[in-house]
Amino acid sequence: MSAEARYGAVVLIGFGGPASPAEIRPFLDRVTAGRPIPRARYEEVVHHYEAIGGRSPFNEVTERQAAALRARLSGAGVKIPVVLGMRNAPPWLEDALRELGRGGVRRALGLVLAAHRCEASWDRYLRGVDEARERIGRGAPALDYIGEWHAHPLFIEAAADRVADALARLAPGARGRAQLIFTAHSIPAAMAAASPYLEQLRESARLIAERLGRREWTIAFQSRSGNPRDAWLEPDVCDVLRGLKEQPAVVAPLGFICDHIEVLYDLDVAAARVAREAGVTMERAATVGEHPRFIEMLAALIGERVLARPGGSRARRDG
Repeated sequence: MSAEARYGAVVLIGFGGPASPAEIRPFLDRVTAGRPIPRARYEEVVHHYEAIGGRSPFNEVTERQAAALRARLSGAGVKIPVVLGMRNAPPWLEDALRELGRGGVRRALGLVLAAHRCEASWDRYLRGVDEARERIGRGAPALDYIGEWHAHPLFIEAAADRVADALARLAPGARGRAQLIFTAHSIPAAMAAASPYLEQLRESARLIAERLGRREWTIAFQSRSGNPRDAWLEPDVCDVLRGLKEQPAVVAPLGFICDHIEVLYDLDVAAARVAREAGVTMERAATVGEHPRFIEMLAALIGERVLARPGGSRARRDG
């Protein structure tokens, strides 16, 4: 069965980011709508965006990922459109689905750009799709979803390669004793308890460390933004850095697929400042981003689905 017969398109589903200083507050208003975010935290994040140039590269990086994916699929003989749909910024998810429906697409393959699943990184995206389809109405395409890939060998290879590059930037004598810190977005403890988020993070981190021959590593959390009275995942990456007592460190943003505010400010500015104050030499590993192995993985997962025979498809919600 051809890709065109099984699925009419692939939809990369992402968070989105503000593209200009004027978009920062409208973007944050959309992101925080209905959530009890303290006003001081809201204004703090506005200043964070201003500190990195008043915009996020998220949309541009994701478009480059999509372009690389299109090229990879085409080279493998899988002829299928790849479109972007963002939850909080253009190109809007609803617009993408509406346009696909107008073009005659009745079923598409969705890929949520998050490796580790919880309510915030998975369920909200699927609800966003369902809500968009309801607003569009009868012509909206149905979506199936790519399954889990947090332990996929090509994802592990890409992430390990990024960590290896960061280790190589340390002085030779510091590499062996450097603390390897994998970071991910902190989420409420109750949300974590109801999801495979922590288990998947630990599995990804373990596999990356094993590939690099590193016996010691830790997971830390960052970018907490919720009610300060609620319990969230800990330890915070800054607290971990303060406790290193001048031991060098490589910080690997495992929970983030591309560079955006949580990486460019929370790690490159805030965490780096804490490291300097603690006398810690810190190198930040790049996100997988446009790494060829990551793009290869996406293409392989899509190819498996669009070329699968009828009756072999997996459940809609979990790929």
